Amino acid sequence: MELKVSGLEELRKMDREHHLHPFTDHAAMHPSGTHILTGGRGVYLQGEEGRLLDGLAGLWCVNVGYGRKEIVDAVAKQMQELSFYPSFFNSTTEPAVRLAGRLGRMAPGNLDYSVFSNSGSEAKIIRQYQILKGHPDRMKILTRNYAYHGVTLATASMTGLPNCQIPYGLPLPGFLHAPAPYAYVAGREKDAEAYGQECVAATRQMIEKEGAKTIGAMFLEPVQGAGGVIVPPPGYLAAMRKLAREYEILFVADEVITAFGRLGAWFASEMWDLQPDLMILAKGLTSGYISMGATMVSRPIAEVLMKGGYFAHGFTYSGHPVAAAAALANIDILEKEKLTERTRDKVGPYFQKKLKEFAGHPAVGEVRGVGLIGAIELLPKGGRKDLKPGMNLGIVGAAKVRSEGAIVRGIRDLLAFAPPLVITEGEIDEMFSSVRRGIDKLWD
Repeated sequence: MELKVSGLEELRKMDREHHLHPFTDHAAMHPSGTHILTGGRGVYLQGEEGRLLDGLAGLWCVNVGYGRKEIVDAVAKQMQELSFYPSFFNSTTEPAVRLAGRLGRMAPGNLDYSVFSNSGSEAKIIRQYQILKGHPDRMKILTRNYAYHGVTLATASMTGLPNCQIPYGLPLPGFLHAPAPYAYVAGREKDAEAYGQECVAATRQMIEKEGAKTIGAMFLEPVQGAGGVIVPPPGYLAAMRKLAREYEILFVADEVITAFGRLGAWFASEMWDLQPDLMILAKGLTSGYISMGATMVSRPIAEVLMKGGYFAHGFTYSGHPVAAAAALANIDILEKEKLTERTRDKVGPYFQKKLKEFAGHPAVGEVRGVGLIGAIELLPKGGRKDLKPGMNLGIVGAAKVRSEGAIVRGIRDLLAFAPPLVITEGEIDEMFSSVRRGIDKLWD
């Protein structure tokens, strides 16, 4: 669908007068006008700028690509049969049950149960579990700097990004932030493994200072996405998991971005043998076609909750039958087309090879990634010594890359990539050609 100029200006005016965008500087956006997207097929989007290759899969989520008729048909069929019914009142719907069963069979370890949500992370069930186990003081939640777990009052308190906290007087009491293994920012990229262990040691000190018996859970993204595609150094995740066990702190893997094939495995928890007590899913669960999240709960925790009386938690749309139908169709595509294996064996290695070709570019400080996720740290003309807070080279760079035909994400002074898993080697070449042309113009 193409937009006529008159229609575009009308939409922009309406947007300017009535629409507050998430994570947006409105004063900077509106003078040049909102980007309006109208269609999508495969890895491409269509809008007033023409065709753009989506190098971020929407928002780290459109794993199976745009325009998948299988999901559209599954959603339409479910809407005709039963458009909605909640999982309250001792009731539920068939798609919700089937999805819970399927996830329970797929997930690693004993993550057999699912609590469905609209998106994002859960912490309330951890508090109820600790109370039922006779540990009412274990209310604190430990996460990390640069973490992203959501932007409600509680999840923004878990998030370790200042722009998600400072404007809102957060974090709330009881939320702790340990160092992240962001070796590049620490100037330790040549010694990343040792720096990771120093972060583990600092986390141990924090736990002991706060009192281990006051901490209910440790939340970790295996790869920190919105924080800057921070890939864990060797041994770091295993050491953090061991730390949680040592102090009897629940270990939660936030796999909102990393699950469903993004790293070349169904779950990052499998790749790194994390054995989480809980695991958070969203985004790739439905490939973003409909909003849905799931908190997977290990059998021992679920059994305590089920014996604990009334479970006063959930949402109107928990286990929405249409969203569950979309998720089931999405997982069918991932399995049928072997997109996880394809990412692991073919396009993931090729993507990383092409990403590494940017090392040595005068405007690049570091490249890093795993599977089909990656980042390029950008530099000003004077080099790393001239980097200053607020330069936002990533935002500038992403705009230049977009003008060259590809959408990537600008975060602080870096570019982030996470294209749909259906991307081909030729489309990877096309995306990185746009990136190179954009970076070549960064200092203009």
